[in-house]
Amino acid sequence: MIPFKAALLRQTGLPVPFAHSKPLSIEQCELDPPGPAEVLVRTRAASLCHSDLSVVDGSRPRVMPMVLGHEAAGEVVETGAGVTDLVPGDKVVCIFVPNCGHCARCHEGRPALCEPGAVANLAGTLLSGARRLRLAGTPVNHHLGVSGFAEYAVVSRSSLVKVPLGLKFETAALFGCAIITGVGAVLNTANVPVGSTVAIVGAGGVGLSCVLGAVLAGARRIIVIDLNKSKLNFAQELGATDAFDASSSNVVAQLKETTGGGVDFAFETAGAALALALAYQITRRGGTTITAGLPNPNHQFSIPQISLTAEERTLKGSYMGSCVPQRDIPNYIEMFQRGRLPVERLVTHRIKLEEINEGFDLLASGNAGRILMVV
Repeated sequence: MIPFKAALLRQTGLPVPFAHSKPLSIEQCELDPPGPAEVLVRTRAASLCHSDLSVVDGSRPRVMPMVLGHEAAGEVVETGAGVTDLVPGDKVVCIFVPNCGHCARCHEGRPALCEPGAVANLAGTLLSGARRLRLAGTPVNHHLGVSGFAEYAVVSRSSLVKVPLGLKFETAALFGCAIITGVGAVLNTANVPVGSTVAIVGAGGVGLSCVLGAVLAGARRIIVIDLNKSKLNFAQELGATDAFDASSSNVVAQLKETTGGGVDFAFETAGAALALALAYQITRRGGTTITAGLPNPNHQFSIPQISLTAEERTLKGSYMGSCVPQRDIPNYIEMFQRGRLPVERLVTHRIKLEEINEGFDLLASGNAGRILMVV
């Protein structure tokens, strides 16, 4: 058993401020050694994401108790049987969908949709079905195969991508979720052509990553829509050409007038049905609406069915940016190193593990970009 500190969630739906209700408690937990095809990682940096917040506030049910955190980077400490391509000291980024490499979706080149990976994530286990986390000898559930809000983690080998040793851990962590989800939605799911018009509804970490992806793709116009003025200003600093207040009663009419009928591609990253409805309304005839946000699983969305046919519309989902992590993360890192993908600008706050509840208050307030927990 390996003793370590972790942020443990036992109960969801506690009231804000989380600094008072303290849904996450820092506990002395234990880890079993890595099993076959597993790796022990010392976590060095992990980001707070709305996908974590949605578990804390109860809008996305998960099995409890659980160590949260899915956007993380660290260094390899020990490898299990069969892991021959990683050694202690290697720097790695964690991926929130482990992939088996054998199911139909993996054979299609779509590891984000790995079927055994989805089953394991829902069950709170690693890809093998094992739980390596314990509290006083009692098993604790893993979050999306990572559980990065901790000093150490045991993860499946397929949940890791090796990255250059010279890359800072704080930067590396961002590639595990925000970047592959946002940039990937633009480059992979939508395959946005040069000169396109793009709108992004929601300027959180994924939405801002979409902005970076749209700049990289050479979009002619990049429009961001959000309720928070500071986020709109931040999006424009990152390359957005236009910003609209989502609370405006005539935002759809304004945007259609500005773009001459709507945008070629509209991305919804807020994880809300109203945001997706707005994204669909501002998509032009023949255009594509892509949703990359994760809503409450009980929420429903409706559209005029005739618009799909008579306007030749496309409505697509994008999970993990339709990425192949072993291919895309090294590519995105190279773009970052060349100055074409300034991902470090997404980070607005840094916290310690012991400040995790205050960090989620900050995230819930909407007044932050990416919040990094440095271990």
